[in-house]
Amino acid sequence: MVDINPQVQYLTVTDDHHQTVTMTQFFTGLTLYFCLTLLAIGGESALIPDKDSTKQKLVTFIDQNLTVATARLEQAVNINSGTLNLAGVKQVGQFYQSQFNAIGFQTHWVDGQSFGRAGHLVAEHLSKHTNAPKILLIGHLDTVFAPADAFQQYRPIDERYVAGPGITDMKGGNSIILLALGALQASGTLDQLSIKVVLTGDEERSGEPLSKSKAALIDAAKWADIALGFEDGDSDIKTAVIARRGSVSWELNVSGKPAHSSQIFQPEVGAGAIFETARILNEFREGLSDYGELTFNPGLMLGGTEVEYDEQSASGRAFGKSNVIAQTTKVTGGLRALTPDELAHAKQVMQNIVQQNLPHTSATLVIDDGYPPMAPTAGNRNLLALYSAASESLGFGPVIAVNPRNAGAADISFTAEYVTMSLDGLGLMGSGGHTKYEIADMQSFGTNAKKAAVLLYYLSQHKTDPTEL
Repeated sequence: MVDINPQVQYLTVTDDHHQTVTMTQFFTGLTLYFCLTLLAIGGESALIPDKDSTKQKLVTFIDQNLTVATARLEQAVNINSGTLNLAGVKQVGQFYQSQFNAIGFQTHWVDGQSFGRAGHLVAEHLSKHTNAPKILLIGHLDTVFAPADAFQQYRPIDERYVAGPGITDMKGGNSIILLALGALQASGTLDQLSIKVVLTGDEERSGEPLSKSKAALIDAAKWADIALGFEDGDSDIKTAVIARRGSVSWELNVSGKPAHSSQIFQPEVGAGAIFETARILNEFREGLSDYGELTFNPGLMLGGTEVEYDEQSASGRAFGKSNVIAQTTKVTGGLRALTPDELAHAKQVMQNIVQQNLPHTSATLVIDDGYPPMAPTAGNRNLLALYSAASESLGFGPVIAVNPRNAGAADISFTAEYVTMSLDGLGLMGSGGHTKYEIADMQSFGTNAKKAAVLLYYLSQHKTDPTEL
């Protein structure tokens, strides 16, 4: 059983043997921040009683509406919404917009002309309770599949599995958001939360500048207490994401003094661009390869007397001769870090290495903004504990954290620094994302919709002034 102190200062959980566990809850400023405790009894959580009538209403609604939701998922998957198919992205946004309107959400379209994309769908339902928890739900409208791609249709494989472009990444997650919110609305608990949903139109290929393409998402994060992402994580229903490594790109340009190769390393000629590039890359490896969760990779290198590079196609050409010292090189690569400190350290080390040039060479390194890290915080772990409790209370077993090495960058990363708690990987599970073998495990559709609905219901119970919790 659960006993909540009238002052809401602590939570007490008592099992059949009358053992008690207490966890102090704390907050920073006016930001919602609470600790949660989990006590397993017979394999199920005791956080919320099994006979809770609201929880039963949520489960019943989802069971009764799963067939309709599946049909709508099929419709969404069959609308091509490759990132650069701007009309298709907007069409699938309008498809979801009508569904949010039907459950009482106010919606609007954020035009993407200023950042070269279709835009984003924003839906919100603000509680009449001014101190209701503020929750941001994150999805995306676009996929990696262009209109010319052969993989275009929702295709059942058997009673459990379905193939389709973007079905797990992430139209299934969008559908889970709608199904969970519909359950809250039907149970009469939706108004106990203030919710904003942002479905972006450029997650797979971000518009530029990022300051404009991510503005709607970041503005919603600044408003919110908690962010929930409905990507598929590592596609294991027993895990969720409390940390994502940031992902940024870098470009290295190196110049050397051209001359006959017989004069290389002479004081008046120097080492040339290619040797300087080799030095820099090797020192990157020596200085950073064992640092935390950091990884970095040079993905393309061109060098010679002349170099041409096309950024749009990520391809190029180089001309050089074996008897001429290379004048220029270009290297492009990626960098992933788990925390802002890791990223800052890597940037500083790399810039220091680039500046220590061999004779008669020079180099510049440009590192873009990209996706920031979503660091593993205490708040994220507490939110995972609550999600795991929801899962166990439904008989689905515990949920543990994904290894951040197995979770790529996602839109929730842009929100992490503004909210106290973040959790991702709550969407439709499957395999083969970003390929023609993208397949959804439809058994996870109703399961994860129920877990999300119960998680939101749990959060709705903390609706007083955060400083009193």
